[in-house]
Amino acid sequence: MAIGFVLINTATTKEHEIYNKLSRIPEIMELHPLFGEYDLIAKMYIDNYEDLENIIVNKIKNLNGVIDTKVLTGTNV
Repeated sequence: MAIGFVLINTATTKEHEIYNKLSRIPEIMELHPLFGEYDLIAKMYIDNYEDLENIIVNKIKNLNGVIDTKVLTGTNV
């Protein structure tokens, strides 16, 4: 199992709307608002990187108001 972190930039004034939509995605285990370069960070536990790609492309990036994402992956130690 791997861990995926997705840093998310949203359009101005869309932060709360995107947060609410992302909080309904079952694969997202944690979701936190941020100050700075990115607006949100989502944490997911995934079985494989193909699943991570599918979630990011089909469930996160296609939300109206998501401008950009950056993905960080890790493994359990």
